[in-house]
Amino acid sequence: MRKIQNFEQLSSSETRKTALEIAEAGLWAIDTPTIVRKGIRIENSTLFIQNRAFSLKDVRNVYVVGIGKCALAACSALEEVLGDRIAGGIVLDIKEGALERLRLLVGDHPFPTERNAKATAEIITLLKVLEQDDLVLFVVSGGGSTLLCQPESLSCQDEAAIVSSLFRAGATIQELNIVRKHLSLARGGYLAMHAYPARSISLIFSDVPGDNMEFIASGPTIKDTTKKEDAEQILKKYSVLETCVIPKITLLETPKEGKYFKNVTNILFVSNGVALEAMAEKAKELGFHAKIRTSVLTGEARDVAKTIVEDLQKAAPRTVLLYGGETTVTIKHPGKGGRNLELGLSSLRFLQEGHVLLPLASDGRDNTDFAGAICDMITKKKALDENLSLEEYLENNRSYDFFERVQEYLLCGNTGSNVSDLIIAIRE
Repeated sequence: MRKIQNFEQLSSSETRKTALEIAEAGLWAIDTPTIVRKGIRIENSTLFIQNRAFSLKDVRNVYVVGIGKCALAACSALEEVLGDRIAGGIVLDIKEGALERLRLLVGDHPFPTERNAKATAEIITLLKVLEQDDLVLFVVSGGGSTLLCQPESLSCQDEAAIVSSLFRAGATIQELNIVRKHLSLARGGYLAMHAYPARSISLIFSDVPGDNMEFIASGPTIKDTTKKEDAEQILKKYSVLETCVIPKITLLETPKEGKYFKNVTNILFVSNGVALEAMAEKAKELGFHAKIRTSVLTGEARDVAKTIVEDLQKAAPRTVLLYGGETTVTIKHPGKGGRNLELGLSSLRFLQEGHVLLPLASDGRDNTDFAGAICDMITKKKALDENLSLEEYLENNRSYDFFERVQEYLLCGNTGSNVSDLIIAIRE
């Protein structure tokens, strides 16, 4: 079974097949149900999460609350592992599906909607009735920031306009989430506050470079170290008030009282390091030297592409360079695409014979139904045959249209995993 649905179609050279095999290894290493089944178990009255043990002897009820793109897959596996120990709970994801013991609510992404706000309100209502002898097991994953929409004075449409403005300006994920924390009563530690005095354990699936847990899904169970003044500075930096037709943006302060967090345990459950290590092992198995260059890749996608190709040119033959992280795209024109597609398109300007670059979104959707693209001289020749201008498509932010024309995109569907972007660069 393949994670990449058009694997065979794209395997038109041995080096391409190598890149795709390495990508498959990374995606399977972060397969959410597998990770949950391996990392969580119950023995007698003890809950084991990875290498940590939590006694359930004094716990009256166990509730599960899942948020984000990994929530449905993770909570389905949790139902298998915990069985009838689950008293109830809510899962908020962007995907339809079926659960036995938990209520599934479906929200929208990448911008917040009234549907997200209604679902978030139901989660808050559930948490507020929990008692001191209850335990809530949170699953927190990428996409949670958008889903956990609970404005106080602004509307979901206002928040969508603010986030869209920051996206277009090329704000980093940290900057975006600092602002988001101060726009919702469900982010920046608010879910921990709503659950108090119950005990909470958060399983956190990182999609943020550096794995700083307070920025993953805007840290709903973590005490926020930022203040609303920090969010105000970001809004000013990117002239958000001027670009949005919102006369005033009223920001919220996040919970700062220590008592709300004393019963909370936050666990980094999986990150892109898991995928990178698996990809490095696969590359070595296939006879290549493998180097993990970074797990915290950031920067403008088109510029990062040039740097990666320069790294590749300096590498020895039979080398695979691996990167994890999240770049940004400054949108100048209303085209269609994502970070990985733009990075791939930009790389084609510099790639040489014997190079293959494969950037992909680990959740299977690079702001589109494409997960990423495969880029090499075959791709360039197709563009030349079609008389496509790399520069024109790049300048108009039309990376999706480009890769659709040359048929060199990756199709994965929703993988149910999300640990930021992964980039594979190969020198034959």
